Amino acid sequence: MAAVLVGQFHARDAEGRIYSVHEFQESTPSADGSGPATTYKLAIGDRVNKVDDNEFMLVQTGVTITREPVTSVAS
Repeated sequence: MAAVLVGQFHARDAEGRIYSVHEFQESTPSADGSGPATTYKLAIGDRVNKVDDNEFMLVQTGVTITREPVTSVAS
């Protein structure tokens, strides 16, 4: 089963550290038929669990991180 990178974003912990999070989607549908599974990992490879739309938890340390809002760049 292969995973494809479908997105990335930055998230911040309570102490202000910024983490680069990568979003992956499995190339095959899940066993329950709900569509491809989505997983999250830090750029350095640590696993991340999604808590809700903008909140995530680092599996290894239990640290909660919050997705940074997307800012648009004026041209």
